[in-house]
Amino acid sequence: MRIIESYNHNVTGDLIAIKSATYMGNYIIHITFNDSTEKSVDFKPFLSKSLHPSISKYLDEHLLQQFEIKNGNLNWNDYDLIFPVYDLHEGKIH
Repeated sequence: MRIIESYNHNVTGDLIAIKSATYMGNYIIHITFNDSTEKSVDFKPFLSKSLHPSISKYLDEHLLQQFEIKNGNLNWNDYDLIFPVYDLHEGKIH
């Protein structure tokens, strides 16, 4: 038996990346993407549900505000905390 899979991907767009982000307060970060989409993402529900101390420590708003945009994504403390760009683009983090 021989199985042949044919992939015919036509990728026409660029990868989604974050252009800019602004901390708005109350755990909300307003994000602008390279496709001109803008989302305000509330990080509090995710952070509040986490039982892991390396994540829940970002309930300290001072720490949450210390993000940078690195390789088109939000990054905290050298990848200590990071989210899939697709989830941020959808405005929902898990």
